[in-house]
Amino acid sequence: MLAKETQLRENHHQKVHPQPMGDSMNQNSDAFESLISKLFTNISSLKSAYIQLQSAHTPYDPDKIQAADKLVISELKKLSELKHFYRENNPKPVSLSPQDSRLAAEIQEQQSLLKTYEVMVKKFQSEIQNKDSEILQLQKQIEEANQRRAKLEKNLKLRGLSTKESELSGNANTNGYFPMDLTPDLFISIVESAFKAIHDFSKPLINMMKAAGWDLDAAANSIEPNVVYAKRAHKKYAFESHICQRMFSGFQQESFSVEAENITVTKETFFHQFLALREMDPLDILSQNPDSVFGKFCRSKYLVVVHPKMEASFFGNLDQRNYVISGGHPRTPFYQAFLKLAKSIWLLHRLAYSFDPNVKVFQVKRGSEFSDIYMDSVVKNLIMGEESGEKPRVGLMVMPGFWIGGSVIQCKVYLSGMKLTE
Repeated sequence: MLAKETQLRENHHQKVHPQPMGDSMNQNSDAFESLISKLFTNISSLKSAYIQLQSAHTPYDPDKIQAADKLVISELKKLSELKHFYRENNPKPVSLSPQDSRLAAEIQEQQSLLKTYEVMVKKFQSEIQNKDSEILQLQKQIEEANQRRAKLEKNLKLRGLSTKESELSGNANTNGYFPMDLTPDLFISIVESAFKAIHDFSKPLINMMKAAGWDLDAAANSIEPNVVYAKRAHKKYAFESHICQRMFSGFQQESFSVEAENITVTKETFFHQFLALREMDPLDILSQNPDSVFGKFCRSKYLVVVHPKMEASFFGNLDQRNYVISGGHPRTPFYQAFLKLAKSIWLLHRLAYSFDPNVKVFQVKRGSEFSDIYMDSVVKNLIMGEESGEKPRVGLMVMPGFWIGGSVIQCKVYLSGMKLTE
């Protein structure tokens, strides 16, 4: 017991000498400031890399995005290394001075910012993957379009159109393929357009005949005599029939009765011609190449549709006719109206020979018994069947019919001697 008290007294009187901590503190402070300096520099670099990553998205540049993404990842790795270095050298700080507390708060703030950047980088990486997927898909579509274009360029050789027309048709669709399919529905729509074109041209023709003092009753009777019309206004169908008969003459021939070079025209060529002409003004085509096959067709049809006596009564001379005979295509309103009709019939012929097998045209003669399978009456409010007391018969054919595949497109007819419903 005495020995223990003696030891305590000795310990009490023993002097404690403080360790020289000044040099150690200075070394730690310098190292800490160096760490903070590196941290701020790294954060600035990360901000710069992040800005580069953002700017690379507008406009979208995959190469710049990839380079900026690598830079961001590199800076994040450096930050991670600084974090590990700090934790290894400062595992459990017991107490912090005010200055150390401020720096610690700054580090925490930068770490939070770092997490934000990490989230944004992941988001951008996801967007990059999506963009890359879209790019691959678009590249595949471009490749397929180029293959279609190469196939068409190999198979389609334009015949009967001018060089300018070929260029225009080639530029019609920048994707390298035609914007429509060769289908029966397409042909039906062109048949309807041709029928409308016949009707549209007959109106100015009849009006000019009236103005020139023609006897329309006599003219209609001369086209097809002894047709019994349900009403006088129906005699317009006689003029439509006249136009139809002459415009469709030779339709069953591949050449459409137009003299041309002895060349083989493929079905792809017919369809190419159809597409090339469809969106063009016929007068523009003829001004570029008046002696093309289409130009010869227009010239020959005008001369058979418009009789010399009729033209002389319209204009007082045959100057326009002589100009057409000499190889020209006048820019008069009457001739331009005719060109719209000629274009519609020419398109129908080009399209008919685009199909395999060809679309066949058929006509019905006057006096034929009406068949609702092959014929369609242009007048709808007629008394038909048993109510009429007699079998309806054809008085005029206004538009021919067509066989396309196993289907029938009815011809348009005017039935003679029929009565109208009230």
